[in-house]
Amino acid sequence: MKYAVRFLTAALLVLSTHAMAEKVAVLGVEEALLNSKAAKSFREELKKEFADDEKQLVALEKQARELRDKLQKNAGLASEDDIKQMRIQFQKAFTEYQRRGQELQQQRAEREQAFIAEMRPRLDKAIRELIENQNYDVVISKQATVYSANSVDLTPKVIELLNKQ
Repeated sequence: MKYAVRFLTAALLVLSTHAMAEKVAVLGVEEALLNSKAAKSFREELKKEFADDEKQLVALEKQARELRDKLQKNAGLASEDDIKQMRIQFQKAFTEYQRRGQELQQQRAEREQAFIAEMRPRLDKAIRELIENQNYDVVISKQATVYSANSVDLTPKVIELLNKQ
């Protein structure tokens, strides 16, 4: 029985080595996309596009903070009506700050999703071209690996191809 188990184990090892891929690589898809020239220029464009909105958001945050500080400072000194008015002003300013912040965040997310949707075909083309031209058998997500040598990382090559498109 021991010999049969050893024989089967040896046979499986021999057969599995034939089934193994000859050319394996890893790829950080998100890393490739985010480090491309197109992504860098998109981030700069996005920064310019939302600069005024972000300034307004900072001003709203400052206003809410000042109202909160004023409320805390005058809590024991002001009349109940004054405190109630300060609370209402603070709540309004804070609510507006939160609403505008969420709105800005949603707009940014929508623009980023549109960029990714626009870039996805170009990214797929670059990846496919690299895999076909260099005859890779298996490409594994970089995030799924514990370790990989730089020599098997296709990410820089994909970035280079994306930048050429």
